[in-house]
Amino acid sequence: MALSASCCIVASSNINPLPSFPFRLPSLWPSTQKVKMGPLSVSPMGFGTWAWGNQILWGYKESMDDDLQQVFNMAVDNGVNLFDTADSYGTGRFNGQSEKLLGKFIRDFREKKGSRSKIVIATKFAAYPWRLTPGQFVNACRASLDRMQIEQIGIGQLHWSTANYAPFQELALWDGLVAMYDKGLVQAVGVSNYGPKQLLKIHAYLKERGVPLCSAQVQFSLLSMGEEQLEIKSICDSLGIRVIAYSPLGLGMLTGKYSSSKLPTGPRGLLFKQILPGLDPLLSSLREIANKRRKTMSQVAINWCISKGTIPIPGVKSITQAEENLGALDWRLSSDEILQLEYAAQESPRRMIQNIFQTR
Repeated sequence: MALSASCCIVASSNINPLPSFPFRLPSLWPSTQKVKMGPLSVSPMGFGTWAWGNQILWGYKESMDDDLQQVFNMAVDNGVNLFDTADSYGTGRFNGQSEKLLGKFIRDFREKKGSRSKIVIATKFAAYPWRLTPGQFVNACRASLDRMQIEQIGIGQLHWSTANYAPFQELALWDGLVAMYDKGLVQAVGVSNYGPKQLLKIHAYLKERGVPLCSAQVQFSLLSMGEEQLEIKSICDSLGIRVIAYSPLGLGMLTGKYSSSKLPTGPRGLLFKQILPGLDPLLSSLREIANKRRKTMSQVAINWCISKGTIPIPGVKSITQAEENLGALDWRLSSDEILQLEYAAQESPRRMIQNIFQTR
């Protein structure tokens, strides 16, 4: 969901698949194919790391770290080079754990495999109430660099706007983005959870200062396909801003793995209980197309995001999830299938709850 971010690491040598995980992208979607995001070339899908370090919502344990390393290796081996994170990802004593793990995984991958692959880490900086000056925001960027032990971040993003509750803080944060860009700490800058009006404002503000706005991260899926999301996408298309789609699977509701009688534990279960009963038309269409295509419902939902011109960043915690997500990359939905899914989404009486930090 991310109240949820990109570093460029250049490693060396040819990429070889892990012998124990030989899955590779089919030739229909070559692993070298990338899309432009500002000055960067990234895979048409990234991986989200919100769960890495989050005990409350996603049940993270340190014993998962070896599996997460394998997930990372498998992703890079198969051409995925965009990883989304944030300085606020991780709960309790694991605060910042997502960034720490990504840095460790990059170093381990480089040492063991000697890859020349360019890895793009998109990280977001929280608009905490004590970050009141541009300098404090720059310090937050430096802290992320230290946690990941890298020299430059690919895309540094403002995690959310304070316009709704602390408008006096907003300009200081924008100036912080300008400063970290001017100092070369980030290759590009982006925003997250910005609505249409505020997105236009920050784009104009940054442009006046010679800083291009590279990306806008927003909750974007068949479950959150509202007028505001489509307006944001239209604005981004007109301004050359790339949309990063977080929660493309609606926290798991679009995977087909859950029902009113089979709910996840924790806070997600409460949310699913409210929304799932109203999703029958959408889930039925996802299932129908998945069966026809010999894909999974998750792959169809992610592919819809790609077909809409966004870069989805589904979360991954296991090799199984990573392999399934990669299966969304070798094909495209037809225009008829896209229309079928969007009609079914409109016919479903429930929608994903909007992020409380999203502005207008």
